[in-house]
Amino acid sequence: MTMWAILSGIEGNLAAYEAVMADIKRQRYLEALYILGDLVGPRQECEALVERVKSPLRGELEPMICKGWWEEQCLILHGLGATGEAPDLLAKYGGDTVKMLWESVSRQTVEWVRSLDFGFFELDCLLIHGSTVDVNEELTPETPPIQMLDRLARMQANNLFCGRSGLTFQYQLQTGSITSAITTLDHQVSPQTTTVTPRQVIGVGNVGRIPGQATYTLYNPGTNQVEFKSVYYNNNDKK
Repeated sequence: MTMWAILSGIEGNLAAYEAVMADIKRQRYLEALYILGDLVGPRQECEALVERVKSPLRGELEPMICKGWWEEQCLILHGLGATGEAPDLLAKYGGDTVKMLWESVSRQTVEWVRSLDFGFFELDCLLIHGSTVDVNEELTPETPPIQMLDRLARMQANNLFCGRSGLTFQYQLQTGSITSAITTLDHQVSPQTTTVTPRQVIGVGNVGRIPGQATYTLYNPGTNQVEFKSVYYNNNDKK
């Protein structure tokens, strides 16, 4: 029985990462470790965390890491993003956090972040921070089924793992069908019916956002079993 450990949202929190890694070491038959974005964040120990993640200890798996929202903000601040400004960061967190992020993540680390993948496709599973549309998109238990199906269908995935919302959830789409038609001023195209096979979207939790509490996900690709894990630790917040 092989297992994947899937993390997201460490956000520069070294203590939280160490607590989760200690818990992961107690899991059996682990074959892969994924970090679905937001590894970095506005914390003083962010550089130490990055070095820790890049240099696994003996017996630890080397994590596969993709970009997240915080990584995108770093790239924007350093003039390497798709846009030249970071209005979402400023509006949501304020100038002090922008300054802290700038000071917490070195240019060398930003260049490393730049090389990270957007996501991973393994077997029939898509592992990504936000969604197939945008790194900023939050999929939650309240997301409409048609939107969830669209995000899965864009990459022909049966299982989509995401971390943007920070929530742990298992959103299942059952077998069914969707009928669609296009009507123009001239005529109406014949309706098309698409059969929907069982698929699911899994929110993998958040490691570093809540002081003293980290959540992550274990997944068995052989049985499609999902298990959410909560880890409690002593928090020395250096934010």
